[in-house]
Amino acid sequence: MSALVNVALPGLATCLAIAVMVWVASLIRKDVSIVDPFWPVMILAAGVTYALCIEQVSSRGWIALVLAGAWAVRLSLHLAVRKWHDPGEDRRYVAIRERNSPGFGFKSLYLVFALQALLAWVVSAPLGAASASSSGLNLLDIVGVLLAVFGVSFEAIADWQLARFKADPKSRGAVMDQGLWRYSRHPNYFGESCLWWGLGLIALAAGFHNAWALVSPVLVTVLLLKVSGVGLLEADLVEHRKPYRDYIERTPAFFPGRPRASGGKA
Repeated sequence: MSALVNVALPGLATCLAIAVMVWVASLIRKDVSIVDPFWPVMILAAGVTYALCIEQVSSRGWIALVLAGAWAVRLSLHLAVRKWHDPGEDRRYVAIRERNSPGFGFKSLYLVFALQALLAWVVSAPLGAASASSSGLNLLDIVGVLLAVFGVSFEAIADWQLARFKADPKSRGAVMDQGLWRYSRHPNYFGESCLWWGLGLIALAAGFHNAWALVSPVLVTVLLLKVSGVGLLEADLVEHRKPYRDYIERTPAFFPGRPRASGGKA
């Protein structure tokens, strides 16, 4: 337990350090939504910190770190490019700012940045568990790797399809319901959930004593479905884009499935 704490706490410190630096930048820019591209960076940085703190990282640990690295680099760049093209503060953060003014600049340190750092640290749990494992690779590792690769690919394809759709002037005012988005209203979120369940399985492959690492995919899935993902985003889309209501009626929310006829239950 003490060895685990000695590895985990530096990971938390790394996440908090990044969060504080980004918070300072947000005060200068007056835009807290710049935290979004740094969410995957915090998680990957925590994983790298675990590897540096462990005397000998296992093959399982390197595999998990490479998968997380591929996800983090791709997603961080995607979010940064999106932010570059749309530099205003995200409406979700504008609402948080309005609810917590005056003094939101300081409040955002714990309401947004410290919270993001804490969540990133918890999500990074499979990376620490996998790195510290000593047993050999097995069938569950293969299943985890395949699920994680599928998740990264699914999320990347969904983001690419949506970016291409938004870049087309003919799509202005329309709802994206093509490609993977025909079968799920949030295929990118589904892909991300698959990635973390895959990494959770890789950690579990080292032994049932690593079952605690499954808190990561559980947390990610809950966040995507109930907190900052599907629920929050769709409330905003329904309010600002009426055609989205019909899309909700005919398209599964998260798990990909066969599109329904309009008028079916959402």
